[in-house]
Amino acid sequence: MTLTRIFGVLVVFGLLTVPARADDISEAIDQARKAYQSGDLTNAKQSLDLASQLIGQKNAESFAALLPKPLAGWTAEKAQTTAVGAIGFGASVASRTYNNVKGDHVEVQITGDSAVVMQIATLLANPAIAGAMGKLIRIGNQRAIQDPDGNIKLVIGNKFLVAVDGSADAASKAAYAQAVDVAKLSKM
Repeated sequence: MTLTRIFGVLVVFGLLTVPARADDISEAIDQARKAYQSGDLTNAKQSLDLASQLIGQKNAESFAALLPKPLAGWTAEKAQTTAVGAIGFGASVASRTYNNVKGDHVEVQITGDSAVVMQIATLLANPAIAGAMGKLIRIGNQRAIQDPDGNIKLVIGNKFLVAVDGSADAASKAAYAQAVDVAKLSKM
């Protein structure tokens, strides 16, 4: 993909998701455009990398809003977000840990903006391969894999990986997987 095409994709994405007033993302894109037009490809790339990172951070914050509220008898820690890497190889991640009075914990993690998600989606699409990775279960209308420890992995819309793991029992992990707002996530 050429720098011009990457820039175009970011500009279109930025214009569709960024308010009209100037912000860090649109400023980074504007700096990249100016650097590119003046022939300064190094600064153009650095500014586009910054814009991409900032968009990833914004995506991770959006994922955090979709993490479940604590279920009855559980408390939730503050959601954590991170965005790492460059276009195609990075990831935007939001996670939250839930605890109960028995000392059990469940962590729910939503990952997007990652080529790895597509690889896992491909595995989940083939029941024979997915079955070799664990027990196939349904979370809502989604196919998921549950390993022997009750940890769950499911892919939403071939774009997002939801992982639920921790020390709690399999039923608690399944309840938290069910509590993820899959409908809103699939519309992102």
